[in-house]
Amino acid sequence: MFDIILLRHGETQWNRQKRIQGHGDSPLTLRGIEQAKAYGRTIKAMLGDDLANWRLVSSPLPRCLQTASILSEVAGMDFAALESEGRIKEISTGHWMGRLKSEMPAEDLNGEGTRSWFFRCPGGESYEHFAQRLGSWLSERGNAEKMVVVSHGVAGRVLRGLHMGIDPDQALSAGESPQDAIFRLRPGHIERISCG
Repeated sequence: MFDIILLRHGETQWNRQKRIQGHGDSPLTLRGIEQAKAYGRTIKAMLGDDLANWRLVSSPLPRCLQTASILSEVAGMDFAALESEGRIKEISTGHWMGRLKSEMPAEDLNGEGTRSWFFRCPGGESYEHFAQRLGSWLSERGNAEKMVVVSHGVAGRVLRGLHMGIDPDQALSAGESPQDAIFRLRPGHIERISCG
């Protein structure tokens, strides 16, 4: 059976500024670096001697690669063997990328679930396209695969919902996007693990 440890990149400068990232990017803050180290310590403690049997997979966006580099060094994984996977990168926020949320009209940043503003950005991705992209990656997972996956906030919520086959609105509204916890996905099960 497959076993996936799914996590969100550490805090970035744009996260701190409350700036819309999407496919844009900014480097990790010092707090984000510490979060990545905590991911590495948690993964090393969880996997122990089995660590060599796990692959490291990351979104190609620099904030995820930076997180993966730090956590792999702390955990003792081979960063040189990292697999970059474009299908797990964050949703495209189109023309809103880089804008401060505080500068946006409140009505533009409303909605829940599949009607959230994430899926209504001019020039961005719809929920349908985004879920198809993530779902195509998830559907290819083989029974014996073990991987640590570094992805994003909205992408992580959608992936977890697809994995469990739950209503997308419920997955998006009730889901969380922590930068201090990881999720272990196994067939029919998700476990949330805090990182300290």
